[in-house]
Amino acid sequence: MTAPERGLAPVMTGIAAMVFDVDGVLTDSARVHAEEWKEAFDACLREHPPADTALDRPFDAADDYLRYVDGKPRADGAAAFLHARRVPIPDGSPSDAPGTDSVAAVAALKDGMFTRRIRQHGIEPFPGSVRLLKALRSAGIPMAAASSSHHARDVLEGAGLLDYFVTLVDGDESHRLGLAGKPDPALFLEAAGRLGVEPAHAAVAEDALAGVEAGRRGGFGLVVGVDRAHTTDTARDLREHGADLVVNDLADLLRAPGPDDRAPGPDDRAPGPDDRAPATDDRAHRAPVTDDRAPGPDGKE
Repeated sequence: MTAPERGLAPVMTGIAAMVFDVDGVLTDSARVHAEEWKEAFDACLREHPPADTALDRPFDAADDYLRYVDGKPRADGAAAFLHARRVPIPDGSPSDAPGTDSVAAVAALKDGMFTRRIRQHGIEPFPGSVRLLKALRSAGIPMAAASSSHHARDVLEGAGLLDYFVTLVDGDESHRLGLAGKPDPALFLEAAGRLGVEPAHAAVAEDALAGVEAGRRGGFGLVVGVDRAHTTDTARDLREHGADLVVNDLADLLRAPGPDDRAPGPDDRAPGPDDRAPATDDRAHRAPVTDDRAPGPDGKE
């Protein structure tokens, strides 16, 4: 049975399994992560301003989040941003209490705020992501979730998505197994291995630059960049870091409705004027990814 016959876009032909990042791909939790990072980082910058006044400015929940934090393990993201701003605090240790006097303390401060927020308010899944998960399950294509976040299980459970996945490789599993963080492909390769599928026959969906690079380095047959910002720059950056194609929404990986299909429901809106065309395969046209550039952003946690 071909991909269109299974309700999937032609670009999904030959895909035997799919691995999903969580934050920003399946759920709107990336926005929440960015907001809590801003609160924690700004508190630290107020208490410990950089000596260089050019670096003494608030955390940007859009640009700084994508550049330094997105997709990385929590400790790595905190260190990347605070070191870049030359904040005069030590790295500290994982046992540091939440606060602003060490990099580890700032990471713990953010973690506590995020945990409280998702427990109080939950996390909403993206409707288009749910539609794709349902189509993949109906087609018998196994799925894995892979995230460097220690909150991934809580987020998936809160969004009602956990049961779609054969396996979850989260921050806790990554730490237990000693897996390197993105852009290293170890997290995704572990997920594909648990699904019993070679990476070349699997797809990866990611919204972080480091994540799409990890998919490319891991040799996955299809690397999908999810551009929730819907900007020319983010789409270009995702392609340059390894995305075979970039979509605004995972529902773009579904077959376009034919004339005999049912009328669209509330979650099935037609693409608007600012949407990209549904997924087309541009693997032959992407720019090569080199290993000697500065690490791309990698971690929501």
